[in-house]
Amino acid sequence: MENSRAWRNRWRWPDRNTWRSWVLAALIGAAAGFGLDLIDVPSPTLFAGLVAGCVVALTAERSPTLSRPVSRACQAVIGATIGATITIEALRRLASDWPAAVIVTAATLALSVLGGLLLARFGRIGKLTGVLAMIAGGASTITAITRELGADERIVAVIQYLRVLLILVTLPIVTLAIFHADQGSTAPAGATTQFGTDLLFTVLAVGVGGLIGVLVPIQTFFLLGPMIVATVIATTGWLGAVTVPGPIVAVCFVLLGLQVGLRFTRASLRTIARLLAPAIAMIAVVVLGSGLLGWLLSLTTGIDGLTAYLATTPGGLPAVLAIATSGGADATYVFAVQMARLLLVLALAPLLARFFGRETEAP
Repeated sequence: MENSRAWRNRWRWPDRNTWRSWVLAALIGAAAGFGLDLIDVPSPTLFAGLVAGCVVALTAERSPTLSRPVSRACQAVIGATIGATITIEALRRLASDWPAAVIVTAATLALSVLGGLLLARFGRIGKLTGVLAMIAGGASTITAITRELGADERIVAVIQYLRVLLILVTLPIVTLAIFHADQGSTAPAGATTQFGTDLLFTVLAVGVGGLIGVLVPIQTFFLLGPMIVATVIATTGWLGAVTVPGPIVAVCFVLLGLQVGLRFTRASLRTIARLLAPAIAMIAVVVLGSGLLGWLLSLTTGIDGLTAYLATTPGGLPAVLAIATSGGADATYVFAVQMARLLLVLALAPLLARFFGRETEAP
């Protein structure tokens, strides 16, 4: 009886306020997407979802949330989308440029740690909390392990997603004004794909790759697993030229944008009200510094500026990869540099906790 009641509570039908919030999000998202599409912003559906999520979160009494299976399904589709664009030539070029990429990755992390220490000083919070709040890469992962590491998870969560929000908001301006990127297809250049084959490819990549994500107890494998499967299918030519169907990608982009936007409720912003000004300032410094490192990466390796900028952007991995695949950047290179930084962050976090010491009691 208790299990039956728990099941009904978990799967109960959304109430009227929740439906109202989703309808509002859909209307705002449609209007924003239409406007962004008119000015050729890369991935307009992603930013439309972001705008809709922020408006709903700041106006609704109780903001709705996306379930974890939906979030992971979107990551799986993005992984398959990236895998479809990977070529042997791109992998060879990446292999030849790895020393510069490693140096830039380490420099980006050093910059974010410095920003975290400055935030701790000016915001009068613990050093570990400041560093974990500002460290570049893996916002959801860092947030999930913050309490275990001994830092203030409320501050870390809000500032981490504030950084992701600011990065996503500035991406359309940067990609259009500086790099002149526009909307593009995720299929290889010059390739013609068939809808039936693309659908089969998507089912295989997301299905088999998602199974890998379930079996491997690492959160990023819900993106990495489908990408690996998609890469094998694409590079072997088993199904010919393939890509994820556009409508599926568009839906996932909307949901990814919503996921970030819905986190910015009035309650979450009140949590860091006194930290808002120094946090935004430090985030701006880290983003500008990362952009400079991207410029240096472009100069030393010869890769295009947009690819270098997206590779060094400090956060928002799924969204940044979505921009890379639709904006004409080298998604393979962007993913490799971003993933290297994420893995380094996960390895570095326990060491930082040990160095700075716990600031909260163990859970």
